[in-house]
Amino acid sequence: MIVVAIIGILAAVALPAYQDYSIRAKMSEVILAASGCRTSISEVYQSGTSASAVANGWGCEITTAGVGGTKYVATINTTQNGLVSVTTQGFSNANIDGKVVTLLPLAKAGTAAVGTDAGTVTLYGWRCGAPGDGTNVPSKYLPGSCRG
Repeated sequence: MIVVAIIGILAAVALPAYQDYSIRAKMSEVILAASGCRTSISEVYQSGTSASAVANGWGCEITTAGVGGTKYVATINTTQNGLVSVTTQGFSNANIDGKVVTLLPLAKAGTAAVGTDAGTVTLYGWRCGAPGDGTNVPSKYLPGSCRG
């Protein structure tokens, strides 16, 4: 009887942790989908012109849900400054489905890049999953490398 009780307690603790881990693994696909935009935007900032920097004009977007998305990605949109917003789908979890994960190019630590600087600025890096940038997926579901 004690063995059954111990197994029950372990299952009660382990199951939620496993579910969170499973969601984080799926969320990695969302981040991977956004990385294509990260590459395109980085190339324009490094060697392009500011004329290339227009909203949803970086060449990596999926602007219509159901057309070109993946199992977990509904849409990918970009702003003129290169903010990448990925809308999620297919998680069967109200805390995640229809929510947004963002990637923001940084001109220097903590400072967002500006599209009109494209071709004249070297990007410092990228900020992923910051609520201030528009991410509304709870951080516990984001991969460790994407928690703002």
